[in-house]
Order: sequence, then structure tokens, then C-alpha cells
Amino acid sequence: MSSMAAGAIRYADQEPLVNVYVWEWPVRLTHWLNAISIWVLSVTGVYMGFPFLLATGEASQHFLMGWAKLIHFYAAIVFTLSVLSRILWMFRGNRFASWRYFLPWGKVRWKAMGPTLGYYLFRLRTPPGIVGHNPLAGFTYAIVFLMFLAQIGTGMAIYAASASYDSPVKVFELLIPVFGGLQDARWIHHMVMWLIWAFFVQHVYSAILMSQVEPTATMESIFSGHKFVPKDDVVEPGSRFYAEVAKRRKTWRSPKEG
Repeated sequence: MSSMAAGAIRYADQEPLVNVYVWEWPVRLTHWLNAISIWVLSVTGVYMGFPFLLATGEASQHFLMGWAKLIHFYAAIVFTLSVLSRILWMFRGNRFASWRYFLPWGKVRWKAMGPTLGYYLFRLRTPPGIVGHNPLAGFTYAIVFLMFLAQIGTGMAIYAASASYDSPVKVFELLIPVFGGLQDARWIHHMVMWLIWAFFVQHVYSAILMSQVEPTATMESIFSGHKFVPKDDVVEPGSRFYAEVAKRRKTWRSPKEG
């Protein structure tokens, strides 16, 4: 463990790893706020649509649905502030938090998207070797943030429809026609929730996969902010991965093959 304390550990093949501070505290904080609020919003939202808990006795003696809506509303506030803060940090944070990591910015990252998918599907053996988000992951997160914004927009529209006339939220009624009407806004809100949960399953799978094949503290980094990565990946990100991709493409195109 002393080598880790010194900021360098080694792969099984004795390749040195260096300590890199990747995820700043705003990135880690918003990550967990998003995760927790999505859980709360999903449970309360499903209950509001399909009440699976019933209280006996007079309805006037209970506030079950009222509590569900109240918790949903405050969780939505946390979620909205967290998402907007993370978007702001794309322009204020370090290079690993930058918006450039969320888009296939540049020819190299664009061309690497297909091979990166091939790695996740076990067609390539060398991991992407990108210290921050690899091209495919970053692009996926960009789509997820669009879904987050869709949830915020449709949620505001739905809430505004039943808000009191003097509520400041009433102004968001202007979003209702943007989403095709109140019923369409509800449908979008519901379907996007399930798409976010589909992403959640993929996200956990990818994180576990990367933590198993690369001893770089992938899972731990979302708590500590630090990763232990090969020095080559810091100096020339993805060089080993791109070299394997080029080699594979040459092999695939070889006239000797098939």
C-alpha cells in the first residue's frame, strides 16, 4: 500500500501508474445528488401514477398522496439545481469535467467511438485508455443530460398546470404546448424515466467492467476523485488503444483474410 500512498502502483506487467485527480468535488457531489434524487423521483412518480399503497379509513385522515407529491416536488428541486450546476461546471471545472469530453470533439475521438463500443462488446482487448470520459461514454452522457433537461422541462409543465394562479411556477405553463400538450408531456416524462433507468443499468455494468479490467480505481474515483492510470495515458491519452485499433483494421482489411 505504500506505493499507492506515493502515488504510483503497478499493473501485473509492471507498468507504472500515476495518481491523477480527475473528478473534482462538484462533479462527485452532483453525481450522487442526481443518483439519489432520481431514485426518489422514480419511486414517488410511479406511486403518483399507480398508487400501490392504500390507507384504510377516511381519506381526510391521511395525506399519503400529498406526501408523495411533496417529496417528489422537493426532490425535483434538488435534481434541477444539481443538473444545472453540473452543466455550469462543464465550463468552469478542470479539463476532465469540460463539455469537450461530452462530445466527439475532434477527428480522433469521433473515429474512436465505434472501436470503443467494440471494446465494451469484447471485440477488443485493450481498454480505451482515456483518463476522463472515453468518446462513447462522453457522448452517452451528453444524451443523458438532454434527457435530464427533458425531465425538468416536462416536470415543470406538468406542475404548472395544477399550480395556484399566484404561484411563480405558473409561468412554466408556456412549456405545455412545446411538448404537444399536457398529456404528451406526461407521456414523455414517464418514458424518459425508463430510458434513464436503462442508462443506469448500462452505467453500472460499464463501471464494474472497467474496474475489473483496469486497476485504475474507476469505482473508487467517484468517491475520492483520484484515478491511478498508466503514465502513457496521461502523456498521450488512448495511444495504446488507438494502436490496437489501427492494427485490427489493418488485419481486417488484409487480402489474406478470407
